[in-house]
Amino acid sequence: MPAQGNPAPHRLFWLLNAVFTLFVLGSSLWLCLAIWVQQPLGVIGSYVLITLWLLLACGALGIYFSRHLISRGADTILYILAFLFSLLWYFSLDARQDRDWNPEVSRILSYEQQGDLVTLHNVRNFNWRPDGSYVERWESRSYDLNKITGVNVITSYWMGPHIAHTLVSFDFADQKPLTFSIEIRKEKNEEFSAIGGFFRKYELSLVAADERDIIYTRTNTRGEQVYFFPVNMPQAQAQALFKEYLAKADDLAQQPKWYNTLTSNCTTLVFDMVQAVSQKPLPTDYRLFASGYLPNYMYDLQALDQNWDLRTWYAKAHVNPRVKEFVQVSSEQYSALIREGLPTAQTE
Repeated sequence: MPAQGNPAPHRLFWLLNAVFTLFVLGSSLWLCLAIWVQQPLGVIGSYVLITLWLLLACGALGIYFSRHLISRGADTILYILAFLFSLLWYFSLDARQDRDWNPEVSRILSYEQQGDLVTLHNVRNFNWRPDGSYVERWESRSYDLNKITGVNVITSYWMGPHIAHTLVSFDFADQKPLTFSIEIRKEKNEEFSAIGGFFRKYELSLVAADERDIIYTRTNTRGEQVYFFPVNMPQAQAQALFKEYLAKADDLAQQPKWYNTLTSNCTTLVFDMVQAVSQKPLPTDYRLFASGYLPNYMYDLQALDQNWDLRTWYAKAHVNPRVKEFVQVSSEQYSALIREGLPTAQTE
C-alpha cells in the first residue's frame, strides 16, 4: 500500500490562499468605496484610480494562485505596501471648520457658564416654511440648570423603521425647551449619504435649537415621521447630561471631528453621554446601532413610563398627526402640541 504524504503543508497553502483572498477582496472594496466617496482626483481621475486598483487586486490574486513562489511573495508584498500607502492617505484626511457650510449648520455652538447659569450662543431658531424655505435666525439664550424639569428623546424616521435620527430636548420651569441634535455638518448643496458617512465625508455638528425649528422642519417640512418620548431621569443626571452637551460643544469647537454612520452618529454619541452620567453601566445593545428601535431599548430599561405598553407608546408618541394641520404656530404652541396626551417627564 503506497505511503500517504503529509497533508499539513497542503492545508496550510490553501488556508493562506483563503486568508489573502479575503484580505484583497475586503481591502479593495473598502478602498474603492473610499475613493468613490472622497474623489481625490476629481470624478474622472478617481474612476481611473479605482480601475487601476481593481486591476492590481486581480493581478495580485492571479499571481498569488500561481505556483511561482517568488512571484507570489513579491506580489503579496507589493499589494500590502500599496494598501498601507492608501491608509496613510485616508487617515491624513482632517476634519475642518472652514468649508462653505449649509446655513443650518454654519455656526458653532458656544456658551458662557457661571455655576449652574449657562448662556448659549448661536442657538438656532429658524422660521421654516412648508416648502423648505426659511428665515435664518440665531439667538443667545440663558438657562438655569436647576430649573430643568424634564428630558425628552425624539426619534425621527426618514428611511424606514430601522434607522432614526435621535434628538434630546430639555424642559425648563422658566424657559422654552431647548433641543440638542448631533448632525452631519453639510456643505452647501451637499446631500446625506449613509455610505459616505462611513468614509470621512462629513464633519460632526452639534446644534442647539428651538423645538419649533428643529422638530417642525422634520414633521411639517420634510415629512419625516417623528416620535416624542418623555423619559424618566433624575434631575442631577439631567443636569449632568446638559453639561455633557456643553463639553461636546467645547470639544467640537476646539477640534473638528468626523461623523461615522456606525460608530460616531446621533445615537451612539448620545448613548456615550448618557452612559457618562448614568449611576450604573448601561447595557450595549444592537438597538443603539439600529437606532429606529431606540424607544424599545429605553422601554426595556424602564426609562419610559411602564403604565403603557410599547405599542401604546408608539401610538401616543407619534407627533405628526397632532401638528400636520398647523402651518404657522408659535414656539410655545408647537411645544405644547408635541407633548399633548403624553405623561410628563420625570426628574425626581
